[in-house]
Amino acid sequence: MEDLAEAIRSKRAVTAVIGLGYVGLAVACALAHAGFRVLGIERDHDKAAQIAAAICPISGHEPRLAELLKEAIQSGRLQVSNDPQDCREASVILIAVETPVDAVSKAPRYEALKGALRDLGPSIQTGALVIVESTIAPGTMEGVVRPLLEETSGKKANEGFHLVHCPERVMPGKLLANLRTCSRVIGGSTPYAAELARELYRHLVEADLDLTDVLTAELVKATENTYRDVQIALANEMALLCENVGADVYRVRELVNKSPLRAMHLPGAGVGGHCIPKDPWLLLYGTRGKLQAQLIPTARGINDHMPLHVAELAEEGLAEAGKDIGEAKVIVLGYSYLENTADDRNSPTIVLVERLKALGTKVTIHDPFFEEYDAPLQQAVTGSDCVILMVAHEEYRALDLADLKAWLATPVLIDGRNLFDKKKARDLGFFYAGVGNR
Repeated sequence: MEDLAEAIRSKRAVTAVIGLGYVGLAVACALAHAGFRVLGIERDHDKAAQIAAAICPISGHEPRLAELLKEAIQSGRLQVSNDPQDCREASVILIAVETPVDAVSKAPRYEALKGALRDLGPSIQTGALVIVESTIAPGTMEGVVRPLLEETSGKKANEGFHLVHCPERVMPGKLLANLRTCSRVIGGSTPYAAELARELYRHLVEADLDLTDVLTAELVKATENTYRDVQIALANEMALLCENVGADVYRVRELVNKSPLRAMHLPGAGVGGHCIPKDPWLLLYGTRGKLQAQLIPTARGINDHMPLHVAELAEEGLAEAGKDIGEAKVIVLGYSYLENTADDRNSPTIVLVERLKALGTKVTIHDPFFEEYDAPLQQAVTGSDCVILMVAHEEYRALDLADLKAWLATPVLIDGRNLFDKKKARDLGFFYAGVGNR
């Protein structure tokens, strides 16, 4: 351990990052920038070739990532491979692969994680440090990761290799900033393993590095995203309540949050991304049916319903304008789940569009961060009967409502993110309905 700790401190330790997606690419570039030699393992041949050519595969506004990637590749500190056997050179291996849940059963789908572990096992150096950054259900490190690595490597955890769970805390648009400034929870299979990992993360993180056991680390990450999901669900249910009684949920929220220890979240057209829609299910999966949870599944149901509610608002608005939604042309602004990114994982827009098409609506999508949807905005909107704002991209923030009305055949505006001024829109002659502010 002392030899590896010193190698990490002096940056002589060769590191490998398995999975060069949103998390893994940022970590690999940050490690290379810190002075480590990094092996990036990516099974997608096209993506691997793109990264090896110093072309960032992540579009949207991602500060400094493209620059750090170019620096890492040109300096030779980051090398990219499709072959997991290249991990033989590494004494520190980080795993950052996706961990989705099944759409029906809500059970974790660990194909990518298990595949990475099987590929890695035969290549683990004796005494290497293996860190799982992927978000996982409580009990996964002991129930899946450890036995599979022991089986495929022929080594025993805590003897032949060290095992750590240090879940990522990043989001698109802030990958490198979050990596640097967010505290990290380091769950070690032993205190020694946790100490080793802390030596590594000291080179990357300018915030607290809290050491604990692997189960606690698993619970912390799943719980923090579940907390957000539940809080957003409360805000969304308040939005529905305010619509029902004729109040403005944003004014209610403003005044609620003036009370000490209150922090009501923002309501909106739905919750997307890779983490929040699935992590509550990962948290519950750890109980293996021993606990019949009520709050968390209910919150998930509320948030999943919000894009369907937006479709209801559009149907009502069109009806008031004398249009049947089944014969209307609707333009949806925003396809990603998050503003100023091209990340469409679990985007509420996908659900909305499916619902509108099921009603017979002719739907056009506009999003400046997706090539297939990046037509000139005026061209995309012109002739539509209803515009639905789903994502608060900067381009939409700059949109002039008078111009928007002139382009539309029927002035119906459904605001899913409270982006536009209701009074101004109605003064211009729009039928305007916002989530929680009709």
